[in-house]
Amino acid sequence: MRFSINIPNFGDFADPRTVAKVAVAAEEAGWDGLFVWDHVVHRKHEGRPFGDPWMLLTAAALATSRIRLGTLVTPVARRRPQQLARQVATLDAVSGGRVTFGTGLGGPIEDEYASFGDTTDTKVLAERLDEGLELLRRYWSGEPVDHDGRHYRVRDVTLLPATVQRPRPPVWVAGFWPNRPPMRRAARWDGVVPLFTDARHGHVPPLGQVRDLVAYVREQREAGPSGGGPFEIVLGGATPGGDAARTRDVIGPLAEAGATWWDERQIQTSESIDRLIPVLRRIEQGPPSL
Repeated sequence: MRFSINIPNFGDFADPRTVAKVAVAAEEAGWDGLFVWDHVVHRKHEGRPFGDPWMLLTAAALATSRIRLGTLVTPVARRRPQQLARQVATLDAVSGGRVTFGTGLGGPIEDEYASFGDTTDTKVLAERLDEGLELLRRYWSGEPVDHDGRHYRVRDVTLLPATVQRPRPPVWVAGFWPNRPPMRRAARWDGVVPLFTDARHGHVPPLGQVRDLVAYVREQREAGPSGGGPFEIVLGGATPGGDAARTRDVIGPLAEAGATWWDERQIQTSESIDRLIPVLRRIEQGPPSL
């Protein structure tokens, strides 16, 4: 199992220099990754400053040499795929091939889409996500792209350079379990980042639900074109970093159930969710040891 730190892209973490500091601390303490939220608004009436996640991650990339970097998660449906493809490819180059691309519908839908006059029809957003992901895959290849789809059209475009990672950066797909469609989408890519209706951001997911999820995704993988190849199961929550035995009790059964990454998070409703000091304190305690 590998271990990452998860931070929002607002509050203290809106400053790229702060995110670079977090990334350096995480790398020195032995963590394997740093993942940043991709929101444009959050609790939108509270007046928080926000940073662009790709600028934040670029600062992190320039300050580190080992840890993986990415978003959890970028809503492809509210982005222009061609612009997003360049941002990811540029970060992949700057980092020397250390990008992981996390994606999903994003949310809350009313905040992230309706606030800007966009549709809130989840069927339409899911169509844009799937079509956009396929375009990203083709753009990252460096090969010519022609596309005539329901939501996007492309005429004889080649975006260079291709990504450093070949054939592309890993793509992890998020969604709420027990909803099946996001899990089927994830099974077509490289990893799943499940959220749980019974365990919101920062809360440790129920072991029984994790087992059901892993079994379902593996079934989908084996039935699909991947044939059941390597695949990441990314779980997350807040662990008692100062108590190694308790942390092992929390994460050990999840690893046995099939989890391959543990993403260390804060409770979303916490007043310190966007504050640097508690995150640094947890980073310095180091990743769990199983």
